Amino acid sequence: MQPLQHQMMGYDRAITMFSPDGRLLQVEYARKTVRQGNTAIGLVCKDGVLLVTDKRVLNPLMITEAVEKMWQIDDHIGATASGFLSDARILIERAQVKAQQNKVTYDSPVDILTIVKDLCTLKQTTTQYGGLRPFGVALIIAGVDDGVPVVYETDPMGNYFQYKAAVIGEAEEEVEAILNKEYKETLTIEEGLKLLIKTLKKVLGEEFSSERIDAAYIKVDEAKFTKIKKSKIDRVVKEK
Repeated sequence: MQPLQHQMMGYDRAITMFSPDGRLLQVEYARKTVRQGNTAIGLVCKDGVLLVTDKRVLNPLMITEAVEKMWQIDDHIGATASGFLSDARILIERAQVKAQQNKVTYDSPVDILTIVKDLCTLKQTTTQYGGLRPFGVALIIAGVDDGVPVVYETDPMGNYFQYKAAVIGEAEEEVEAILNKEYKETLTIEEGLKLLIKTLKKVLGEEFSSERIDAAYIKVDEAKFTKIKKSKIDRVVKEK
C-alpha cells in the first residue's frame, strides 16, 4: 500500500498529468471542495426559476446580510455557488461583463447558454495548462430565455448540464433524494420556495435557521432577477 500511495502522490502534484487509471486528481480534489461547501439549489418552476442557498453563517458576530452567495448576472439571469466563493466571484464578474458586452454589441440580452459555455471554457482551460489550478467552485446558473425557464449546473472540470432541479454542496445527496420524490414541473415559485425551505429544514436539522437562507427568483412574465426578502423567508419558515 505504501508504494502505491507514494506513486499516487506524484500524480496529484500536476494538474496536467493523468494517473494510470485515467484521473486528474487535482480536479477530483476541487470537486471534493464543492461537496464540502454550502448547499445551493436551482429549481425550474412553471412560472419561472428559483434559486435557494444556505449561507451557512456559523459565527454569531458575522453580519449575515454581508454574506453573498447569490448573484445577478443580468436582468434575466442569476447564479449561486458552492465551494471557494472567491473563485465564484471571479467567474460571476466575468459573466456580468459578458452579458454587458452582448447588450452593447447586439442590443439584446445574452442567452444563458452563451454565459454557461464561456465560464465552462475558462474552467476547462485551467485543467489543461501547468501553473494553474482548477476553480474550486460549482455554479448553478438560472434564468429565463425567450420565455423559457432554464437551470444549468457547471462543475470544476468545465462540464455543464441542464436540469429541472440542480443541487450542489454538502447536502447534495440528501436534498436530491427528496426532490426526486417531491419535485413536480407544475410547481410555482411560491410552492417551490416552500418545498426547498422544508427540505433544508429537514436536512440541516437543529442547525437550520432562517438567517442561513438566501433566495431569489426570475419570473417568466417579468424576466427580472429579484431577491426574496428576509421577512418572506421568515414567514415560510414559520409555516407548518
